[in-house]
Amino acid sequence: PCIMDELTTSSFKTTGSKWLLPVSDFFGFPLDQVNFLACQVFALGAAFWFRFYLSPHFTSPVVRHAVATLFGLSFVIFCFGWYAVHISILVVVCYRILVTADIHNIHRYTMIMAISYLAVCQVSRVFIYNYGILSTDFSGPLMIITQKTTMLSFQVHDGKDCPGDRKGTSSFSYNILRSKPSLIEYLSYNLNFLSILVGPCSHFKDYIDFIEGRHVQRRLSGSNTGQNGYDKVPEPSPMAAVTRKLLICGVCMVLFLTLTKAFPITYNVDSHFINEAPFLTRLAYAFFSIQAARPKFYFAWTVADAINNAAGYGCKGVDEAGQVSWDLISNISIWEIETATSFKKFIDNWNIQTGVWLKTVCYDRASCYPTALTFILSALWHGVYPGYYFTFITAIPITLAARTVRKNVRQYFLSSHPVKLVYDVVTWAATQLCICYTVMPFLLLAVGPTMQYYRSMYFHIHIISILTVIVLSQSHKPRGSSSSNGTKPGPYDPHPQAQPQLQPSNNNVKRK
Repeated sequence: PCIMDELTTSSFKTTGSKWLLPVSDFFGFPLDQVNFLACQVFALGAAFWFRFYLSPHFTSPVVRHAVATLFGLSFVIFCFGWYAVHISILVVVCYRILVTADIHNIHRYTMIMAISYLAVCQVSRVFIYNYGILSTDFSGPLMIITQKTTMLSFQVHDGKDCPGDRKGTSSFSYNILRSKPSLIEYLSYNLNFLSILVGPCSHFKDYIDFIEGRHVQRRLSGSNTGQNGYDKVPEPSPMAAVTRKLLICGVCMVLFLTLTKAFPITYNVDSHFINEAPFLTRLAYAFFSIQAARPKFYFAWTVADAINNAAGYGCKGVDEAGQVSWDLISNISIWEIETATSFKKFIDNWNIQTGVWLKTVCYDRASCYPTALTFILSALWHGVYPGYYFTFITAIPITLAARTVRKNVRQYFLSSHPVKLVYDVVTWAATQLCICYTVMPFLLLAVGPTMQYYRSMYFHIHIISILTVIVLSQSHKPRGSSSSNGTKPGPYDPHPQAQPQLQPSNNNVKRK
């Protein structure tokens, strides 16, 4: 009864349309989540229609931009009601900055404006919705638009005022913008129905190539042709990729409806459980409860990826097996996440496009403490819940410790395959336990439950991480400078999916 009361209460907290309230009541899901799912289902159908009936073969880019924008605005109005005005305000103000501000400061002004406005809205949502309920509200699209507006402004700035030490970087050179986008291009990039609700954020150049019909041509052949370049390279069908990703969504939905309810996160801070259960039992429950919380994120990001693919967006190139990959803007790599043997590998494959954004606007540009500043920016972007800050601040010593261990210890376990296998198993277990420990506050949200959990765990990961950094740094001091080349290793190194590497065209690519 308590769960149903909570669901019923939260269903009336939505600021969007009430048309689907009967569906919400029938299935017992909060109305905000029902509205979100309905829009994503509609977006999937609209994506196929967009690809076939508004193909760049015979439709002008202006029409494609306009339709994508109108659908996107319709979605946010349906889901969030008049709160959608916040989304429009942020886009319009950032575009005003883009066209009027000094080119040397355009990226700074946009970043300050976007992050500040997002922070104000994040604070206001705490009063609009129940503090302890993570609802599907207007702050989600604002987070995605904050990424897009800021990354675009940095790329426009770099196109006009390109730093000399980055001109030779292929990924950097590929994505810089030599001219400012038009208003319709800007609105379409930020508000298109393919990514308005849950992302992912993608590079502006890739999106414009998709709208104008150059996306597949560039990715499969590497050539820079004009509109309708599909005639020069066989156009691959995304149906296999879309079907595979929708099947993954189905599995994730089933797991979410079963495992998440069977292993509630809040039980980690249940007083009776903490006082009565032994430490190893509580550690094991934390592991399984965090594992059970992941399918909802897998579902949301995978269905968004499938929607983009259905519209013909997301072609990465030809993989080693000669098959077309549709993972250019994928936000997760589930297998790599579940088998990650390092903290960095987990981060690289979780919310990938956000990692690309953080690297583009912060990590690569920080003159000092890039890891700490990147995690702080990530926390600010996520919102005002204290648990977010606990998570990202905790991640700093863990990241440093993991990097130190890999640098000083790993080479001793590479002598043979069995020894390496043992090392991989141990590091996998350590990584998964560290992830559970780190992200628990992210799901508990408030200070009280977070401190209660960490006290019950005796702050052991904090202590071990800090001691590891101190001991290994003292006992393995470098004899020479290894950073003279100016490179900065860190958790936001370019992910393979974010690289603009264009594979040669494969003659065996099948037409749709």
